[in-house]
Amino acid sequence: MNTTKTLKWGDFTAQLRLQPALHLQFKYVGNKFVDAAYHITEIKQAPITSVDCGGVMNKWTEVIVQLWEPSEKQQERAMTVGKALSIIDLVEKLLPLDKGAIVKIEFGNSAFDARQMYPSDINAEGENLVVNLTADQTQCKAINRGGSCGTDDKGTECCEPAKPKVTLINLAAETACCTPGGGCC
Repeated sequence: MNTTKTLKWGDFTAQLRLQPALHLQFKYVGNKFVDAAYHITEIKQAPITSVDCGGVMNKWTEVIVQLWEPSEKQQERAMTVGKALSIIDLVEKLLPLDKGAIVKIEFGNSAFDARQMYPSDINAEGENLVVNLTADQTQCKAINRGGSCGTDDKGTECCEPAKPKVTLINLAAETACCTPGGGCC
């Protein structure tokens, strides 16, 4: 079952706007921080339409903020939240972003394969506003609908389309129209 709590774009930017003077830091796996010299290279809005293994159509939108670490250290302090907001405001002048979209942060470096992660929480820590990132993971939507994933004890796959129900009629219990003297012949 998917237990990842997602942050919406409107909530994410509202939290940033509360602390514009702090330095924006991103913490990923193993309490490592994205290098202070990072750049926000692009912000993408991706409408997703999918059909899951049970034949159910799903739709949602994601806003993906891509971070890039230059190979050489360029500065000791991360950009301020205000600087990040100026980039966001520039993007939103050209591309209005869906406030209800799920936020993902896309990041990778030479020691960490590029991937999309969820901002799990945002905390003011001294002079920094720290965005904690949680790994994205695959999931089976059938489980989220109360189904199961895999094969049940009858050998039925969760992903098989529902079979139409067949109603059986007990012909033996019907009136005897085709019996000798019943008048059907």
